[in-house]
Amino acid sequence: MYLNINNLTKKFGEFIALDDVSISFEGHEFVCLLGPSGCGKTTLLRVIAGLTDFDEGEVLLKGASLVGVPARKRGFGIVFQSYSLFPNMTIAENIGYGLKIRGVPKDKVADRVKDLLETVKLPQLADRFPWQLSGGQQQRIALARAIAVDPSVLLLDEPLSALDAKVRTELRSEIRQLQRKLGIPTLMVTHDQEEALALADKIVCMNHGTVVQSGTPEELYLRPATRFVADFMGTSNLIDTGTVRQFLPHLLEKRPTSDDQAYVACVRPEQVRLITDGDTPGTVQADVRAITFLGNLRRIEVEGPAGTFTVETQDRVQVREGQSVRLGIAEQDCCWVTNDGPANDGPANDGATSGEGASA
Repeated sequence: MYLNINNLTKKFGEFIALDDVSISFEGHEFVCLLGPSGCGKTTLLRVIAGLTDFDEGEVLLKGASLVGVPARKRGFGIVFQSYSLFPNMTIAENIGYGLKIRGVPKDKVADRVKDLLETVKLPQLADRFPWQLSGGQQQRIALARAIAVDPSVLLLDEPLSALDAKVRTELRSEIRQLQRKLGIPTLMVTHDQEEALALADKIVCMNHGTVVQSGTPEELYLRPATRFVADFMGTSNLIDTGTVRQFLPHLLEKRPTSDDQAYVACVRPEQVRLITDGDTPGTVQADVRAITFLGNLRRIEVEGPAGTFTVETQDRVQVREGQSVRLGIAEQDCCWVTNDGPANDGPANDGATSGEGASA
């Protein structure tokens, strides 16, 4: 592996910010650290960058320990949420600063700056100052400055969270294209699930200072290991074992052997079939409570003896509030997750619930 973090522990007094964290990634990968505020993801990034010390464990780059290596000598590029551009320097001077302090000749600095301004699609802004740029433009310049020195690892600390939605989506695409083009191993902190799904080769989902699950975006979305991951990675229908046994017994086939409270069934809203005619075997009855039009799909909330479900569909099947329908769930679309989540101090559910991923 290119970068290895092994059994890392970091405490702030009695508070354990990182609890025996281990992650690794290859030299070409884009990895997202995903989790709610306070889960330890930014602390982990700062430890890797050399900006925060740690109590136990090790950080290895290409097999060599980074213990004792100061941040300025690690060869990492870092982009923060707040841009952190030098206000008294022009855009060209900002991008070339790292090269200048390394003693690179002026003509080579100028050539590199010109190339990078072309790369981030802002060649006309070389002589302007940061205050003359929009937020999205400033973040592009911060990115160009970070990659100017050919970093061995690019570290991004929520670089898009201060931008409005449209600019964030545009810059997200540009960052991914740039990372693929340059092949720089990249580690990004985010609390935005959509951002992580769109950018990452690998997602490391964290909570309470620990790694809960890591894997590809598809693995974490379609096969979450725990209730926390299922809830955090978008919207889920979580169904307790008793409800499944009573109304959807065909879903029990893949359930791990354990007591009823240990696992809950997880089904994504788009995996629930909405049936408007006939009493199809293996389905459950429900009534439509609310319909939300979202452009490319409709989100339909239904409630019945098996509980409350969220259904998302692009089908043109017409339903109305109050209508009686039936719900079908295929056995292969259900996964069973460890019941570690928000209802862990009591019964899993009194049916099914839909959980929106946290946004902070």
